[in-house]
Amino acid sequence: MKQLTTLIIAALLGGMFALGGSLLITPQISNAESVSQERFGKLANYNVGKIQNAPINFVKAAEIGMPTVVHIAAKQTQARNAPSGYDKNLDDLFRDFMDPFGGAPSPRQGTGSGVIVDQYGYIVTNNHVVEYADEFEVTLFDKRKFKAQLVGTDPTTDLAVLKIEGNMLPVLEYGNSDNAKVGEWVLAVGNPFDLTSTVTAGIISAKGRNIDILGGGSAIESFIQTDAVVNPGNSGGALIDKDGKLIGINTAIKTRTGSYSGYSFAVPTSIVKKVVEDLITHGSAQRGFLGINIDDLDDETAKELGLNFSEGVYVVSLVSSGSAIKAGVLPGDVITGVNGTRVNSAPELQEQVGTKRPGDIILLDVNRRGKEKSIKVLLKTMD
Repeated sequence: MKQLTTLIIAALLGGMFALGGSLLITPQISNAESVSQERFGKLANYNVGKIQNAPINFVKAAEIGMPTVVHIAAKQTQARNAPSGYDKNLDDLFRDFMDPFGGAPSPRQGTGSGVIVDQYGYIVTNNHVVEYADEFEVTLFDKRKFKAQLVGTDPTTDLAVLKIEGNMLPVLEYGNSDNAKVGEWVLAVGNPFDLTSTVTAGIISAKGRNIDILGGGSAIESFIQTDAVVNPGNSGGALIDKDGKLIGINTAIKTRTGSYSGYSFAVPTSIVKKVVEDLITHGSAQRGFLGINIDDLDDETAKELGLNFSEGVYVVSLVSSGSAIKAGVLPGDVITGVNGTRVNSAPELQEQVGTKRPGDIILLDVNRRGKEKSIKVLLKTMD
């Protein structure tokens, strides 16, 4: 397995355990380039004033979000070995945090978080929180406890849905993760280290982040990256905006120690909402596939293609009889948008296509050696 400079741990393995749960630089300015100290002071004060207009508290958002985030206790009542197809290399990835399949197989238990997204008791969480369990107990913010049933899982997005039977259940409204901007304030709500109803704040640090944690292949990784503090047990909890709307499900942390040390990652609601609907309706995620092998466009490839830009998705090759080849997409094409939404990287393209189902038609913006084209693609299932 390639050397990792930073260990990435699937979040908060409350569940994954699981059950598989400055340098100061003073520039020298010439007289011709200098500005008056008075003007500089005015500009600095103006910018500080703008920063001070940022939210100073998140009371409203926390009051909305906390009642909808639940504690999940997942238990494996029957011992089992590693599942078929289990990648032993992943054991190295998670070794510092847990050892799900080390030693003799035995029953295990773990905890995580979940979010009530439907008045009928449907709860979204991470697949790794519930993956190897067969019994689930959900504890609400008001201390009510329920036995939960597993509705379905989708390992390709690390999402799962549980269901409880109850009344007067608080529900968290979906927000629009596509409209969320880097630099916006967000809250993470969950149950780290079994500390129930914990709220932390941060900003969106990046979007469309791929951290290669779900095994590649057909996995969709286009995470929202934040610096809100999350820890083991936050898995499956809510990432909410300042208005108290759900924009992501907290899933992973990037760390050397097994605890938070800088950044966390959440599945955006553009993916969450669609997968939840699929699991409730069909019991499995319904995926439409383009049938292409892709890479991020880089400066060198852009120059070879005679392009004056270096952001987009380079089509390396196409799958025979796939959706893209039937629509007329060619190797060497650069995809720059999907249905009018700009895509600058492979994860962003995967996210946009991942919100669609077989039978949906999407419109690709394509640059073919300097010429712009629009190509309609009828999505198919993977052959």
